[in-house]
Amino acid sequence: MSLAQVFSRACVGVEAPEVMVEIHLGGGLPAMTIVGLAETAVRESRDRVKAALLNAGFEFPQRRITISLAPADLPKEGSRFDLPIALGILVASKQAPGRRLAGYEFVGELSLSGELKPVHGVLPFAIQAGLSGHGLLVPAGNATEAALAKSKNTLQASCLLDVVAWMKGELVLAEVMPADPKPGPALADLADVIGQHRARRALEVAAAGGHNILFSGSPGTGKTMLASRLPGILPPMNDAEALEVAAIASVSRVGLDLHRWHVRPFRAPHHTASAIALVGGGTRPRPGEISLAHNGVLFLDELPEFNRHVLEVLREPMESGRIVISRALRCDTFPARFQLAAAMNPCPCGYAGDESGQCNCSADLISRYRGRISGPLLDRIDLHIEVSRPKTFLLQHNGPKPESSEQVRKRVLSARAIQHIRGRCTNAQLDAAALKQHCHLADADRDLLIEASRKHALSPRACIRILKVARTIADLDSALSIETEHLLEAVSYRNSGAMRTNC
Repeated sequence: MSLAQVFSRACVGVEAPEVMVEIHLGGGLPAMTIVGLAETAVRESRDRVKAALLNAGFEFPQRRITISLAPADLPKEGSRFDLPIALGILVASKQAPGRRLAGYEFVGELSLSGELKPVHGVLPFAIQAGLSGHGLLVPAGNATEAALAKSKNTLQASCLLDVVAWMKGELVLAEVMPADPKPGPALADLADVIGQHRARRALEVAAAGGHNILFSGSPGTGKTMLASRLPGILPPMNDAEALEVAAIASVSRVGLDLHRWHVRPFRAPHHTASAIALVGGGTRPRPGEISLAHNGVLFLDELPEFNRHVLEVLREPMESGRIVISRALRCDTFPARFQLAAAMNPCPCGYAGDESGQCNCSADLISRYRGRISGPLLDRIDLHIEVSRPKTFLLQHNGPKPESSEQVRKRVLSARAIQHIRGRCTNAQLDAAALKQHCHLADADRDLLIEASRKHALSPRACIRILKVARTIADLDSALSIETEHLLEAVSYRNSGAMRTNC
């Protein structure tokens, strides 16, 4: 039989749709043709595969070779199809038996010497292969990553000769094994922050409910220091969340860092980042910073310095938790449920309202500076905190030691546990039905919120976010319902200088 079929998978976003690699050896002049919407790297596999087969001691068929990658309308990219194509040629030319091809999927790039080289996006491949009930064979360089999927019957090989020997029953390939857990990087401790009690409290509320937070204040007041302490008080990721984060890193150019397994991402792009760098995209769509921050924190320092167009693209993923990137031939969806932490100065020079009196910015200049951030984007940030310069900074070093991240984290974990039992999500993710059920206000408190919305010109979205923050504050107090003091504290987090911005 001059026809062989090998299972593999493509890479589309963080998905890995199945691809059938079919090889047919026909009559005619020697040639190799690849059909099925293959991109340049896939078409170049003709030369890599031929050299690898010859250097590994196999015969390259002097026949017309047709390679079909089905489904034909699915774009295929990368070098991941080298191994399936080589095995198909060997089986079709009867140089290797094909009885094991039906139960396994194959992925890997071939070097010219026949060695197997690692490829991007193996983790989604391994997850989908396990769900389909197939075994999987990956390059040895991808073994640790593939082991994270915990799929059964996942094998590793270092060269084409080993794979063929396994197909003939002459060699037993090793199964992939998870790497020994290693300690993750040390996270910045909240105990390093001196003073700033209101900002520390707001950071705790943000961590407990998954809320977005914005710090505004003069240079050197600790805005960046506070934001960088947020990951240290967040709960650790569960296995499902960690697998989602690892899958995104696997298909990105960043790559998977196994030392950060179960550590929530903290992404801090520079303010010169483009829209594509922030949200993802390109000719071959790749995840951007917001997707790399999925289940973690996206920190935007010097928020007004970002291009306004770049900031506006954050609005939809902040609501939906995903980003859809459309191109002429494809439409990829990446997860993007991140917690936004941002920092900004109150004016171009940074000293508006500071005791030092250094600011010489005019009211018009300050208004235009703050106007770089649109009202709709600010509306989606739950807590707006003014960070002032500590008056007794030196004295506070001799006072009681501030609470550590571990102490604050215990309260955050308790509040998150209450939310999980109640709605299986953080308060920031409550939908309209859950909001009505769990964020009930007494009549007097409802009147208080209506009055606050009138006084501060709050939008309905802002009022809803105030309710969610109040619910989180109540959870930190282990209260069954939202009380007046919880609502007042939540309202106070919207009435800040950062919020008083004209778009």
